[in-house]
Amino acid sequence: MGEYQAAEIDSYVAAGWWGDDTLTAKLAANIAARPTATALVDAPNRHQWCAGESHRVTWAELGDLVQGTADQLSEHGVGVGSRVGIQLPNVTELVVSLLAVLEVGAIAVPFPIQHRRHEVETGWVTAGLDTFVSVARPDRPDQIEMLVSVAADPPGSVLVFGEADNGTERIEIRAVPWRADGGAGSANDVATVCWTSGTTGTPKGVPRTHNAWVAAGLFNVAGIGLEADDAVLCPFPLVNMAGIGGMLVPWLVSGFRLVLHQPFDMPTFLGQIAQERVTYTVAPPALLSQLLRSHETLARFDLSSMRAIGSGAAPLDPGMVAGWQGEYGIEVINIFGSNEGAAMLATRALVEDPDLRARMFPAIGRPDCEWDTPVATVNRTRLVDLDTGADIEEPGRLGELRFRGSTVFGGYLDSDGHEFDDQGFYRTGDLFELIADDQGRLYYRFVDRAKDIIIRGGMNISASEIEALLLGHQGVRDVAVVPAPGGDLGEIVAAVIVVEEGHALELEDVIVHLRSENIASYKLPERLAVVEELPRNPLGKVLKSQLRDLFLT
Repeated sequence: MGEYQAAEIDSYVAAGWWGDDTLTAKLAANIAARPTATALVDAPNRHQWCAGESHRVTWAELGDLVQGTADQLSEHGVGVGSRVGIQLPNVTELVVSLLAVLEVGAIAVPFPIQHRRHEVETGWVTAGLDTFVSVARPDRPDQIEMLVSVAADPPGSVLVFGEADNGTERIEIRAVPWRADGGAGSANDVATVCWTSGTTGTPKGVPRTHNAWVAAGLFNVAGIGLEADDAVLCPFPLVNMAGIGGMLVPWLVSGFRLVLHQPFDMPTFLGQIAQERVTYTVAPPALLSQLLRSHETLARFDLSSMRAIGSGAAPLDPGMVAGWQGEYGIEVINIFGSNEGAAMLATRALVEDPDLRARMFPAIGRPDCEWDTPVATVNRTRLVDLDTGADIEEPGRLGELRFRGSTVFGGYLDSDGHEFDDQGFYRTGDLFELIADDQGRLYYRFVDRAKDIIIRGGMNISASEIEALLLGHQGVRDVAVVPAPGGDLGEIVAAVIVVEEGHALELEDVIVHLRSENIASYKLPERLAVVEELPRNPLGKVLKSQLRDLFLT
């Protein structure tokens, strides 16, 4: 279950989503088409958190660096079928390493920089690594020592950019003339193994082929409207779908200039937009709400080049979407996606109304709904009643959204196939409602992760719905809503809030704000905790299990 069938593969190829090009073939096409155009730019503050100098390279120069690194990997025994772990921040060496691993026909296994021994050790064994690439980091002086220790059992090689230490071998940013031989392997080979977020357990390995990545890149390029003359700022780590599928692969597909950023630093981020004339970037909803209220901060930076900002992972505040559009002329694109390849976009071209765009996605991929968009055939979707397993066809009903198509993976590492249903659709675990507008067009409205539904006295409450409304309060910088013990009610709603500087919030303030949004009384929070920061995993998702503990007494 979940494996690509011959007829399905043929349909992806016929639709133009799949083909013969590997990711390194896409690199070669850019080198040939625009050799002197700037391809990649490091953050100006890179020296503060990563060894090595900042780089600004053209496509031709990038090709030479990839070739030089690929040759060094080959010298260390990396070849077709090898699995190479990579743990680097968003710097040129990360991009070069990913492409060099693919160039020699190996599989790249990137790890977030926040992962420590437990995650790296688990990932090393799960993915069957034989080599690991990293760099010395001022913020993690124990980084190399940890990797050498992990690499001792099972045995493997640790390659370090810069100075080698005990138990490591040195590689370097070295230019060797690009040979343009197309790289090893085929477009249907596995290119990467990424990791699920691991908010509730051990992260699972997600293998993705070159073709599945290219389809994700084409989806974003076509859906967002990215072109070669764009400048795109990437603050998300290049280790998962948001970074690789949303930024790196679209860059390879379209040839725009990719500007790197990480870890997040507000002045540097806004400064890069102004200096590099960035046209598109991504940011989480809470940050966009915070920025929109920071008029003095925004006034210090020239944002006139910005066309659009992508956001997602939670319902967006409609006021925030309308505010960026009305005050700055910047479109906020609502994005839904996962490492497994689920993919939806709500753009201004498809959904003009900011309120609607913040909350819903065009129901693309259904046989009963047509949308005029170039990504109409990328995937098929179905909304499934979790009690009966039947497809939901009438508006107003809640179900689990499932995907099958050219961007969707073929199954987790060492999986028994439980992630797919009996029709081969990936089970997202995300609850959506089918909605129809007055013209009969169908939308999917995100409700919540199934595990984040709060059940109060038999009534289902979406934590994400309340979070989105609370982000509209001028005193709320960040928020998470979780269940708390509720006695006879089962569970009650509890809000955990990070307040804006200079503000103080009590539970009554929260209730007054939500009542002004006209929500049902049973959804109102009954407990409140104010914290300095929400705990997050390496990919930025809130660790709600830790927050629930705040309300156990």
